[in-house]
Amino acid sequence: MSTAERDDLIGVIVRDHRDVEQVFSELEDRTADPQRRRELADHVIAELVRHSVAEEQYLYPAARKHLSNGDEIADHEIEEHSQAELLMKQLEGLDATDPKFDQLLGNLIDSIRHHVDDEETDLLPKLESAMDEQELISLGEKVTKAKQTAPTRPHPQAPDKPPANRILAPGAGMIDRMRDKLEGRQS
Repeated sequence: MSTAERDDLIGVIVRDHRDVEQVFSELEDRTADPQRRRELADHVIAELVRHSVAEEQYLYPAARKHLSNGDEIADHEIEEHSQAELLMKQLEGLDATDPKFDQLLGNLIDSIRHHVDDEETDLLPKLESAMDEQELISLGEKVTKAKQTAPTRPHPQAPDKPPANRILAPGAGMIDRMRDKLEGRQS
């Protein structure tokens, strides 16, 4: 069974990474219809925000708890999330024909690819070694559930550590989904 086929924490995170990479590949085709690229950007932003919120709620606290350098790793990953979120905020609503769109999108894609590589080559293998199977399965379920209520738009000023992020994210997520529906945005 491949890593992405697993239902534990590692599998859920890696599967998200692969899904986002597929959208990035489509977005990198600059000959595609601008409207389609804008829709894809909205979709990938929503997915990245959901993923980031879930990681901040469960993955990074697990790193802090189970790894000797977990605080350092978690702080680094959260800082990368913050930088990506600022890029997503700048991209939000920007027309795909605007020259800044491709520049910001390229920066976002590079940033996320670096982040994914960090997680998959360092953090996830360390957690897999440090945690038992039941913990990994339980956290995989929690991450999946958190993504269902997470925001779909970047909120750079929102808290990124428990307990505040676990309390506020569902409310922001509800408001984002209402905005998405009213604006006809696919998220």
